[in-house]
Amino acid sequence: MQPGRLPPLNALRAFAAAARHLSFTRAAEDLHVTQAAVSHQVKALEDYLGVPLFRRGTRAIHLTEAGQRYARKVQDAFRALHEATDALLAQQDSGRLVVTAMTSFAAKWLIPRLGDFLSGHPEIELRLETGMDVVDLLGGEADVALRLGTGPYPDLHAEVLMRDEVFPVCAPALLGGTHPLREPADLAHHVLLQDGGLDWGVWLKAAGVTGGIDPYHGPGFLDSTMSIQAAVAGHGVLLGRTVLIADELASGRLVAPFDLGIESAFAYWFLCAPDRLAGPRVEAFRSWIRAQTAAAGLVCPVSRVLTAEEAPGVVYNAHFGRASQGGG
Repeated sequence: MQPGRLPPLNALRAFAAAARHLSFTRAAEDLHVTQAAVSHQVKALEDYLGVPLFRRGTRAIHLTEAGQRYARKVQDAFRALHEATDALLAQQDSGRLVVTAMTSFAAKWLIPRLGDFLSGHPEIELRLETGMDVVDLLGGEADVALRLGTGPYPDLHAEVLMRDEVFPVCAPALLGGTHPLREPADLAHHVLLQDGGLDWGVWLKAAGVTGGIDPYHGPGFLDSTMSIQAAVAGHGVLLGRTVLIADELASGRLVAPFDLGIESAFAYWFLCAPDRLAGPRVEAFRSWIRAQTAAAGLVCPVSRVLTAEEAPGVVYNAHFGRASQGGG
């Protein structure tokens, strides 16, 4: 047998049943095949492996030492498959919909709008899981993933929901005071809030500020929810993202002091396993979130927006771009 190859599944099933009963006849009854078919499958497995698994007597069969070890592993594997299948079918049969999203996107955009979905679909039991870890959608760890990334996402159904821009924002109070923010060079007198994976150096270079400011000095936040709150509290200036700060801009809690932004090379994606797409719960959530993003009416408060190609380097750190998909 070549390394990495698996024996035929039917042969493994016949062996597991025969090992459980120590009888080809009873194994055949379990599998609804003939005794000769079980015997043939087991012999084929032994030939495939190059190892005798049973000692055959006139009236009984017994596992060899190698057969005993192999039977334990094979039966454990079949048990795990049955448990995984039962769990998946139970989830499919229930009204539960598991959605995974980054904490920042869930807190700042999704949850404020989620009441509309919940009231419109009371029959769906929504479970929202947050984090930046890779989720195995093909393996059924979640029904839907909402992720920020560049794509593509092989083997998954993937749709772009929204794109945004990156630009400095601050509390209105910072527009005045001893060192008012009137031009980018004024940032030398202010704290730069460091948000997980956005590079102040790229924005400063695009704004023509080439010295006098350390773009990487300042308190850092992995979660944008915290960095946005720090900006609202007046603790410094933040590179904000249109999607995540939309409500703060609309309420006036944050303002954009300079008329320069950069398009993000990343997008917010809807991801699911292709075989889940036609399911009624996934389709209901997909239709709802597509309608929400289409109606979001995101307003970028700056009129001068450079493309990602014109200002390369404004990127999110590796965690923000990881794909939620099977196998990795």
